[in-house]
Amino acid sequence: MTHDTPNAPATAPRVPRATYRLQLRREFPFAAAERVVPYLAALGISHLYLSPILASRRGSVHGYDGVDFTDVDPEIGGEEGLRALVAAARRHGMGLIADIVPNHMAVGGADNRFWLDVLENGQASRYAHYFDIDWNTPDPVLEGKVAAPFLGAPYGEVLANGEITIVFDPRMRRLCAAYYHHRFPLNPGDYGEILRAGDPALVPLAERFDEARTPEAFKEARLALAEMAGETLEAALARVSEPATLHPLLERQNWRLAWWRTAGDEINWRRFFDITELAGLRVEEEDVFEGVHAEIFRLYAEGLIDGLRIDHVDGLADPAGYGRRLRERLSEIAPQRPPEAPEGPAIVLVEKILAHDETLATDWAVDGTTGYEFMDAVGGLLHDPDGEEMFTDLWSEVSGRYPDFASEELDARNEMLVRNFAGQLDAVAHAFHDLARRDLETRDVTYHALRRALVALVAAFPAYRTYATAGAAPGADAPILERAVAAAKDMAGPGEAPIVDLVAGWISGVGVADQEIRARAVVAFQQLCAPVAAKSVEDTAFYRYGRLVSRNEVGSDPGRFAVSRDAFHAQSLERAELFPHGMIATATHDHKRGEDVRARLAALSEVPAEWADRVGSWLDINKRHTRDAVDPADEYVLYQMLLGAWPYGLAPDDAEGVKRLGARLVRWQEKALREAKLNSSWTEPDADYEAACARFVEAITDPAVAPAFLASVHAFVEALAPAGAANGLVQVFLRSTAPGVPDCYQGREFWDFSLVDPDNRDPVDYEAREAALAEGAPLADLAARFRDGRIKQRVIARCLAARLALPDLFANGEYVPLGVRGRRASHVVAFARRHSSSLAIAVAGRLMGGALIGGDAIAPPAEWWGDTRLVVPDDLVDTRLEEALGERASARTFGVETPVAELLVPLPVSLWTAA
Repeated sequence: MTHDTPNAPATAPRVPRATYRLQLRREFPFAAAERVVPYLAALGISHLYLSPILASRRGSVHGYDGVDFTDVDPEIGGEEGLRALVAAARRHGMGLIADIVPNHMAVGGADNRFWLDVLENGQASRYAHYFDIDWNTPDPVLEGKVAAPFLGAPYGEVLANGEITIVFDPRMRRLCAAYYHHRFPLNPGDYGEILRAGDPALVPLAERFDEARTPEAFKEARLALAEMAGETLEAALARVSEPATLHPLLERQNWRLAWWRTAGDEINWRRFFDITELAGLRVEEEDVFEGVHAEIFRLYAEGLIDGLRIDHVDGLADPAGYGRRLRERLSEIAPQRPPEAPEGPAIVLVEKILAHDETLATDWAVDGTTGYEFMDAVGGLLHDPDGEEMFTDLWSEVSGRYPDFASEELDARNEMLVRNFAGQLDAVAHAFHDLARRDLETRDVTYHALRRALVALVAAFPAYRTYATAGAAPGADAPILERAVAAAKDMAGPGEAPIVDLVAGWISGVGVADQEIRARAVVAFQQLCAPVAAKSVEDTAFYRYGRLVSRNEVGSDPGRFAVSRDAFHAQSLERAELFPHGMIATATHDHKRGEDVRARLAALSEVPAEWADRVGSWLDINKRHTRDAVDPADEYVLYQMLLGAWPYGLAPDDAEGVKRLGARLVRWQEKALREAKLNSSWTEPDADYEAACARFVEAITDPAVAPAFLASVHAFVEALAPAGAANGLVQVFLRSTAPGVPDCYQGREFWDFSLVDPDNRDPVDYEAREAALAEGAPLADLAARFRDGRIKQRVIARCLAARLALPDLFANGEYVPLGVRGRRASHVVAFARRHSSSLAIAVAGRLMGGALIGGDAIAPPAEWWGDTRLVVPDDLVDTRLEEALGERASARTFGVETPVAELLVPLPVSLWTAA
C-alpha cells in the first residue's frame, strides 16, 4: 500500500469521522490490518473498529469466544502486533475502537483457566462468583456443583464405553477427567486416594497431597507429580479409569458430567443465548468488573485503544449501571493517556437491538448504539409499501405458513422457552416464587402459576427486555412492559391474568418490601428475555418467514414491510438530538445477507406482479428437480437469495462461476434450514432433507441441467441491476451524511453480495480497492460502469472527504428535513445539516424502480422527475454551495425550489456543502 495522507490530523479526532470494521483472525492478524491502514486513511476512515482483541479460543474466526481477558490474543499478533498497528494508525491520524465482550467467556475444552479453576475448586474458587452459577439449585444432584453438559451421548453410555478417563494434563499440571478435548480438573482432595491406588512408589506423593493445606503446598506437590509422570502414574490412572471405580470418583467432584441435550432443561448457570460453550459473567460485581476489564483499562491508559464497542449489552444484569461505571472508570484513567492519543472522553458504543418504537435510554453514559436501527430504517426506506399486500399473499400461498410475522415470532418464542431455555425459565420462576412466599398476601401463589405467567410475558415481549434494577422501576421502557402485560393477559389461562399483573408489579417495584430478593428475580427475568428474543426472532423466525427476506435483518421487524420517509426523518432527528455520535451501519459481521443483496431485493418490492410471474414460472420449471422433496417455503426463499446474491458479470452459462455460487448457497441453506428448526435443526440435523435441498441447489445451478432457469434468473438480475445499484448507493450515501458515525464493514466499499456468516467474512482484496481509489475516472464514467463497484467506493470516499473538511458540521450539526413537491415528491429524501456557518444539503432518490428496472442507468432521466422540486427554508435560499461528489468543484445556489432533475444526475444521490 502506498497511499499517504499528508493532510491527516496529528491525532485522531475524539469523535470518529468514520469507522471501518476489521474482523481479526489467525489469517488476518494485526500485521495484515497494519498493511491496509494507508488505504483506509486515504478512503477517509478516522478509526479502525476491531473485532475482539483479547485471547479467544484457538482458531476462532470472530473472537467472541474469549478464554482470557488478561491477555491480547497471541494468535492475531499479541500486544506487540497491536502496538505496531497502533503506531501505523497514529502516523495516519487514526484511532482504534475495540470490541469487548464483558457478558460471557468460552468454556468447555481446556483453555479457560478461570473456568477450570471453578471446576477444580467449586464454590471455594476465587473465580466462582465470576460466573453466573446457581450453587443452590432445587435439584439435589446439582447442589454445590456445576452442571457440565458437554458429553456427546448419555452419561451411562459414555462411561461404559470408556470414553472418560483420568489423565495427568502436563500443561495444566493437574489430574483431570478427560473426554476428548475437554478437561475437568479433579478436586485436590482426591489426589491422594487416586495415587494410592497405583504403585507403592506413589504413596509418599499421595501423603504429600493429603497433607497439603494451602494453595502453595498443593502447587509444590503438583510440581513433584509432574516430575514423576510416566508409566507408573499412567498405570495408576488406568486403574481408577475403570467404570466401576471411576463413577463414584466423578460423582464426588465439584461438577456433574451430563449429556449435552440436558443443558436446556437442567443447566444451573447462565449461558450466552443457548450456547453451552459460552458461560455468562457477573460483571455487576465490582471485583469481577475490574478483573474482566483490567487489560482493557491498561490498553486505554497507554493510548492503544480510544473507544469501546460493548457486545450484547442486553445480556448484562444492569446495562445502565454498567455503562455509567464503565464511563466513570475510563474518565478516571484518561489523564494517564499519552499526548499522542486522542483527547476527550472515550467513545463508548453498545450493541443493542432497539424495537422500532424504542429509544435508547439517555442515562447509560454511552455515545449510542452500533447502528442496527439505522440499518433497519434505511433499508425500509427503500421498500415500496404498495407491494406489501401482493408479497404477503404470495408468501402465504406458496409456503402455507402464516401471512404475518407476529404469529411466526410468537410460535418461535414459545418453542424456544420450552426447548432451549426451560432450565433458565425454571430458575426465574423459582426466584419469583421465593419473592411470593415473603409476603402473606402472595404466599399461596404457586410456582407453576408463576411459571405460566412468565411464559406468557416472555413470549409476548415486544422488545429485548426492560431495565428495572434494585429499587428502580422501568423508566422509558415502561410502555414496553405495559404492552407485554396486555398481550400476556390475553394469552393467560382462566383466572391467571392477575398473576401476570402481580409479576409485572414486582418488575415495576410495586409493593415489594424485600428489594434484594426482587432485584435478583427481576434481573433473572431480564436476562432470560434477551436471549429468548435473540434466538426466537433473529435465529428462528427470521428463517421461517420469507415474504421478502431483505426485511429479515438484524435490528429489523420483518412484519414492517417498509419505513416511511417521515419515520426515517424522525429517527435522524432523534439521533441528532440524543446520540449524535452513535454509530450508523448498513452491514455488520452479524448481518443475515449483504447490504447490496438487500438493496437489490428491495427493488423487487416495486414490481410485485413481475416477481409473482417469475417465481411462479420457476416453481413450475423446477418441479422435476424438487420431486416434492423440498418444502415450497424453502424453495421460495432460495430463489430470493439466488436473485439477490448473483454477482455482476456472472453469465448463466459460466459453469464454474455458477457452480461456485451454488456452493455458497448450499452452505447458506444448511444454516438457514437449521436455524428455522422446521425441516432440520442444529440439535437434530435431518441429513436426508438437507441432502435433498443441496441436490436441488446443485441441479438448478448447473447450466447443463437447468439452462432455461438460469437464463431467466440472469435476465431478471440484469433488469434489476440498475435499481439495486441505485439503492446500494443511496444506502451508503445516507449512512455517510445522516447524523451519527458511519461504519463501513470490511470490503463493503465495493458491492456486497455476501450471504450470512461465515460467507460475509471471506478475505478482502485490498489491492483491488486501493487501485480503484487511486483511479481518477470521471464520475459519469464510473456511473456508466457501475457493475465494477468503483462508483460505490467513490461515493463513500467523497462523502468522507466532506466530513473531513467540515468535521463539526457532520459530528454535531443540526438535522433539517427538507420538503419536496411535485409528481415524484415521495421518491426523494432530502435534508440539510447546519452548524454555525457550515451547511450541507443531501438529496437522494428512492423507489426509482419504475425508471431504472430494465435500463442501463443508475439515475432516472430528467423527464421522469418532471416537476419534482426540492424546497429549502428561507434562511438557506441563495446560499452558495459546492458540489461534493464530483471530481471537479462546481457551485450553485438553491432557490426556494430547485428541480430535482438538476441534482440527481448522473447519480441517484447529491451532496452540496459550504464552509
